[in-house]
Amino acid sequence: MTLAAGCRQAESGPRCGGLRQRRPRRPAGEQSRPAPPPRAWAPLEAPVGVWAPLASVTLLSFASRFYRLSEPPHVCWDETHFGKMGSYYINRTFFFDVHPPLGKMLIGLAGYLSGYNGTFPFQKPGDRYEHHNYIGMRGFCAFLGSCLVPFAYLIVLELSKSLSAALLAASILIFDTGCITLSQYILLDPILMFFLMGAVLSMVKYNSCADRPFSAPWWFWLSLTGVNLAGAIGVKFVGLFVVLLVGLNTVYDLWELLGDLSLSLVTLGKHLLARVFCLILLPLALYTAQFAVHFAVLNKSGPGDGFFSSAFQSRLIGNNLHNVSVPEHLAYGSVITMKNLRMAGGYLHSHWHLYPEGVGARQQQVTAYLHKDLNNLWVIKKHDSNTDHLDPSCSVEFVRHGDVIRLEHKETSRNLHSHQHEAPMTRKHFQVTGYGINGTGDANDFWRIEVVGRKAGKRIKVLRSQIRLTHLATGCILGSSGKTLPKWGWEQVEVTCTPYVKETPNALWNVEDHINPKLPNISLDVLKPSFPEILLESHMVMIRGNSGLKPKENEVTSKPWHWPINYQGLRFSGVNETDYRVYLLGNPVVWWLNLVTIGLYLLMATCAIVAIKRGVQLTVEFKELSEVLLHSGGKIMLGWLLHYLPFFMMGRVLYFHHYFPAMLFSSMLTGITWDTLLKFCAGCLSCSVGKRVYTYGTLALMLLIVYRHDGRQRTLQLLPLPFTCKIIPRYISLPCYATGFVIGLAY
Repeated sequence: MTLAAGCRQAESGPRCGGLRQRRPRRPAGEQSRPAPPPRAWAPLEAPVGVWAPLASVTLLSFASRFYRLSEPPHVCWDETHFGKMGSYYINRTFFFDVHPPLGKMLIGLAGYLSGYNGTFPFQKPGDRYEHHNYIGMRGFCAFLGSCLVPFAYLIVLELSKSLSAALLAASILIFDTGCITLSQYILLDPILMFFLMGAVLSMVKYNSCADRPFSAPWWFWLSLTGVNLAGAIGVKFVGLFVVLLVGLNTVYDLWELLGDLSLSLVTLGKHLLARVFCLILLPLALYTAQFAVHFAVLNKSGPGDGFFSSAFQSRLIGNNLHNVSVPEHLAYGSVITMKNLRMAGGYLHSHWHLYPEGVGARQQQVTAYLHKDLNNLWVIKKHDSNTDHLDPSCSVEFVRHGDVIRLEHKETSRNLHSHQHEAPMTRKHFQVTGYGINGTGDANDFWRIEVVGRKAGKRIKVLRSQIRLTHLATGCILGSSGKTLPKWGWEQVEVTCTPYVKETPNALWNVEDHINPKLPNISLDVLKPSFPEILLESHMVMIRGNSGLKPKENEVTSKPWHWPINYQGLRFSGVNETDYRVYLLGNPVVWWLNLVTIGLYLLMATCAIVAIKRGVQLTVEFKELSEVLLHSGGKIMLGWLLHYLPFFMMGRVLYFHHYFPAMLFSSMLTGITWDTLLKFCAGCLSCSVGKRVYTYGTLALMLLIVYRHDGRQRTLQLLPLPFTCKIIPRYISLPCYATGFVIGLAY
């Protein structure tokens, strides 16, 4: 804000703006007019001087993100995944990812509109793009990443009404090398942060329209908040954190309205319904629509098929279950394959090979195999009979929920068997083997077949019924542990019988292939799942996939406490001294300033709360500053906590880039906190001195955040605009020189 306007009435001598002043005597007969307290800054009353700085920071943001966007001309880090997924959308090939689809769909759309044909394989980092057009996808991410700076500017300006605070927050994001790097590649992070910051901006905008409820701007910003919430969740599940932030703000808002006795209950009901519609129903509808588009576009069989159920696969063109006709209900004598319902679960499988000496009983191996094979075929038989039910003289008898059956391996004629020997890999489970000769075995071959959620005596459907096989003798349940067997087991997946009865996908199966010439065939189109069913299944698979993410070999991971201190970054590209190297790491001065600011904010907020609680008499300007600090800064602080603390409770693998949404909030908090602190300091001094303190303090912070130490060159550098943090051996590429000079002080 400008400092001159507030100093017009300051006349002489130092003063403390936080203490009440003794009023000067006025001549007799002069009309009494309360003089406004002098201050070292003027409140922001009109948008004069606001749009020019906004245009400047926006221009710098776009220039820094688009500078040398094509470098390096090869795949960097997770471009391997998200560039490939964009190609899948262009080719309409189904795939699986642990994140919701919106971000990948937008990347695919950007590639399609920019002329990319979806043929680049994206096999591994370092693969050169050659003639393939990848700039459109990078440019789309850079565009959204560039919008973060003006969003931060507008959010802080709206919350603090301070141009200096807004410029400080925007400058932090402009000059942070980590934010620049994360915005320049084909990644989900800039898309996620775009919707996240859009939701926060919309939230503070509709809060500012509280004095005009149900007006057009109020409805616009409230609806836009819901749209951005749907976008944030649709890119990554961590978008739920900003949903929680908006939800808490809404609850507080409604609680304040409830205390306004001038509002009728009808008006309160309208406020509640408006928020339910715009912040709950609208985001849910848009989020569901994203998956509808996702499933409609990806209608061809692809690498993601195996993660989903057989019923789900039957809807994909090119899958072996698509447009297939099979008998609907199981009957004795049917030849079937059984697929485990765990993510990437295999088919129940056996072969002639035996377990090696010392691994349980030396009987025939039973495993889970991920591919179609004749050794996946089993024959359903009655437990107490060896009758051939396919004989024309035998009548058809359906298998029902609760029946005791025997499963005979078609190729080897041995029964599915379990006993109290330890499983080969999971020691607390029982071993599962193939046992017997030509179907003749013992009582350990008997299994009770049960369908989840069905009543006893009901028939069992192909694809749709979720089956549990309980071993009659031991009470254990047939399942897949997910562990890979050694070479003696052909590196297939271990099948065990678990004594722990749990409703987990590992212990559930469904029938996929079904052969029985005595039964009429029906088209699997009849058994295809509905949209709500595939929507629910896709979310279950994504959640299991997220929780099961583990670090890869030689992969650099991190812990949440590493992130705020900029402990270590991520290598995006480059494996030796001759390669173009890119490393994700934040500007250390910026990140440590943000960290110090969090502690400073807590101290200042505590002092303000104690002062208010103790009834300390504050001037109008100090009350305004306390309001900004506690309410506006409090919202940003809450956003930081919600986007950072949950990671301490996550069991999945974590990386440095997960902190960047929280970093956006800490950067905005830095702008608000230091601006407020400087105003407090200026308010306790004479107007002329306070003006200098405020101005020079703000300039010092601005200069501080553009400082960078280059350890490789042993120089100190002051960079007005580090347009890129792409590191090349022996030198660091510098930004557009027209914006300033690089001052190098050699050791």
